[in-house]
Amino acid sequence: MWESSNSLSAEDQKELAKRITSFLSQYRYLSESYIIEFFTEDLWHKLPVRWQSVLQDLSYPQVAELLLLDAGHGHRRYSCVWPLSLLAFRAAAHSLAFPRSSWQSRTCANNPAKPKEFQENPNQSSLLAHAFRKHVKPKKQHEIRELGTLVKQLCERTECNLVVDVGSGQGHLTRYLSFGLGLSVTAIEADPTLVATATKFDGQLLCALEKERRKKQKCSSEPPPTETCPRHVTGWVDPKASWEVFIQQLGTDHSYGEGPITPCKKRLRCPERTPETEAFEGRDMVLTGLHACGDLSPTLLRHFVKCPHIRAITSVACCYMKLTTKEQPAPAGVLEPPDTSQSDPEPLVRDFGYPMSMHVRGLPGHQLSYKAREAACHAMEDYVERLREESALLRTHCYRAALEVFITDSRPDLRRAGIQTVKKAHLLTFNEYARLGLARLGLPPSLPLEEGRLEAMLAQQGRVVVFFSLALLLAPVVETMVLLDRIIYLQENGVHSQLIPLFDPNFSPRNFVLVAQKTPE
Repeated sequence: MWESSNSLSAEDQKELAKRITSFLSQYRYLSESYIIEFFTEDLWHKLPVRWQSVLQDLSYPQVAELLLLDAGHGHRRYSCVWPLSLLAFRAAAHSLAFPRSSWQSRTCANNPAKPKEFQENPNQSSLLAHAFRKHVKPKKQHEIRELGTLVKQLCERTECNLVVDVGSGQGHLTRYLSFGLGLSVTAIEADPTLVATATKFDGQLLCALEKERRKKQKCSSEPPPTETCPRHVTGWVDPKASWEVFIQQLGTDHSYGEGPITPCKKRLRCPERTPETEAFEGRDMVLTGLHACGDLSPTLLRHFVKCPHIRAITSVACCYMKLTTKEQPAPAGVLEPPDTSQSDPEPLVRDFGYPMSMHVRGLPGHQLSYKAREAACHAMEDYVERLREESALLRTHCYRAALEVFITDSRPDLRRAGIQTVKKAHLLTFNEYARLGLARLGLPPSLPLEEGRLEAMLAQQGRVVVFFSLALLLAPVVETMVLLDRIIYLQENGVHSQLIPLFDPNFSPRNFVLVAQKTPE
């Protein structure tokens, strides 16, 4: 079996979920706080007084060492005695979260932020053939190779040759599974533009592979072997639809989109709707999704549980804030196709993205707010490096919090307004930053910025960083709760699963993969 980050029994899983909900309920004032409201909501004074006294004078490297890193990173040097409540908070946060890394032995000695495969060239994985690196960023190179290898092993264990890549995007994982590992792959993606790009890249990759073969077969008169291209289906996976509808989607016709493919198009064997394609519904398959966003990940897990043809699944989740919940059935910013359920004589009952399991649903305080789930997507490893380096990037939180004061003073209706990222904000003075930020809201750049008031706020940058770090310490616990709920859901449906920290967390923040396989009857 693969290395697993947890080996908890079913009862241990349920007990852990209970402990996490209790812990998170106690510290909602941290997990649900918006750092941009640090001044408008006086967040610093929401902390216990004794916490304030020991935290306010910490240097940034001390914040990283004493708060965010766990006890396994060496001896801690305290400048004063910390209250037991703060020590207990930090210890509980570390102990309740699933370990995110098993990568220490596989990172570069001269660059611990990247895996060894990038030691020779920071932009090119030495473990991935050149043909599979084209158009692919280093982070994605690392991910498709690691996940592709795992999917291949899972196919061998289940004796399945068909893989379904859901939310396939530009098809980087699809191509590696198909051309690199020899698997039969059907990819489904909602965005037709991405599907067109994926199929174009398929043709380019096939040309590159043929050129390589010709070089190796100069003395041979035989033509290169014909390749089978992965199938691409354009379609949105509806969380409200049944697994039967999902399987029907996968068996539909597909196309390359607009424009020419490549001169190698003649060698692509992409079948139209044939009796063989119509038999797709009866084939056993392995389901995979690399950073499937929001409700897509739980939807795939439900299809895996209910569909007899899906033998195994690898699920790498993303964008927890876009999960639907009972309290937030349609998160802001998530667009869905028009509701056509009125024409369905028996519409399905909507299952929410969180929680999935009956056990977690019955726990008091299991609810996770949008803000808590959004924070769970932040990369603690990256922030630790910023703190250690005392990066100028750390001032941006304080800038935005100060700007919020002037915005809400002038326009209370613009509270928490999104101004997006101001490019190179850390290199700007506050007045320069404010001018750019206010313009994005359609506000005049001449809002009254009282110098004394502004200086008092900017002088509290250290407190802003400390408060953000306290909230960030809860992020892995929230992520653990979401993933643990999925593990328990599978357990409730008779399926054992493993949660593996597959990717290097310094390189790929959402690094867990949930792996499950049905036991043959």
